[in-house]
Amino acid sequence: MTNQIKSFYSPLYLAERACQSLMKRYSPRELPPAGKWHYHQGVFLYGMLKVWEKTNKYEYFDYIKSYFDYLIDEDGNFLFARDELDSIQPGMLLFTLYKKTGDRRYKIAAKKLRSLFWTLNRTKEGGFWHKDKYPYQMWLDGLFMAGPFALMYSHEYNEPELIEIVLFQEKLMCIHMKDPKTGLLYHAWDEKRETPWSNSATGCSPEFWGRSIGWYGAALVEMLELLPENHVGRKELIESLRNLVESLVQFQDKETGLWYQVVDKGDREDNWLESSCSSLFIYTIAKAIQKNYIDIKYLQTVKFAYEGLLKNMIICDNDDWIMKGICIGTSAGVYDYYVSRPTLENDLHGVGAFLLASMALQEVIEKREE
Repeated sequence: MTNQIKSFYSPLYLAERACQSLMKRYSPRELPPAGKWHYHQGVFLYGMLKVWEKTNKYEYFDYIKSYFDYLIDEDGNFLFARDELDSIQPGMLLFTLYKKTGDRRYKIAAKKLRSLFWTLNRTKEGGFWHKDKYPYQMWLDGLFMAGPFALMYSHEYNEPELIEIVLFQEKLMCIHMKDPKTGLLYHAWDEKRETPWSNSATGCSPEFWGRSIGWYGAALVEMLELLPENHVGRKELIESLRNLVESLVQFQDKETGLWYQVVDKGDREDNWLESSCSSLFIYTIAKAIQKNYIDIKYLQTVKFAYEGLLKNMIICDNDDWIMKGICIGTSAGVYDYYVSRPTLENDLHGVGAFLLASMALQEVIEKREE
């Protein structure tokens, strides 16, 4: 099957192929890292949830449910790291599971994750440490790991204070991590300026790492969808989203439509195109178009990028579906650290992001055809 033929398939078809391929390869409990409550599985399964919502094929819902049922016992207990924002992200699926089944275990589990907002360590201003092993550090990743869950919980259980907490985290990121020249945000910020990578004046890490910015963008569109229409914070959040999209377009690779591992340094020979960040940027921009946060002119940006994924990063034939160019899990660091990171085929960071991108683009296409 050629890449040219692949481009005629709908994003929904390709998303289903991705789901089917990984479902065939892994049982729910085998999803890597196997047998753990982890955001890798959470991101992939959240993408699968979007596919289930569109297709109503219960094989997807049952697969998602099986992952959580393996980890959560009859009393709603489960093992998770209680000192990091990453643990919260899989909780985004608990609300749908509870609504569809009425099983109180999912509600109890969500409440346990909600409790982390009381116990997580914070900077002097109230910014969440990303993990206890990274003291006094805020990472862009954290907004997606905790923000949408908090707004979901607020909506379901009437806790408006969670909205204010999350909006404040985003505001702190803009204050401390946004670069006025490029409009991009640095991966991390160290309040104490004690890490080897931190700028002694600003505390920021020195590079714009693609996937971290992708998490930030995905968080913005997720949060806007959950934020009450009359909330005073909507205007600032939409402004953050628009500024981000305008900045990202400036760094899109002109040949492939994709984005680089270190976003603003595509001219360097050792830098490379990365598929998970490209997918998250597609998701962010497509979702923003769908919700009329940004101009329809950006649809060309999204289509170009998606075509680039299919031509350069996706192998889809009669036997298999493979996604290439996915950076493995990565901490904050300097340029050489980012560009020397290994890639892994079908890493859940990338497949989950691809599912989100595909489903958002599918919605835009269908909306345009109405």
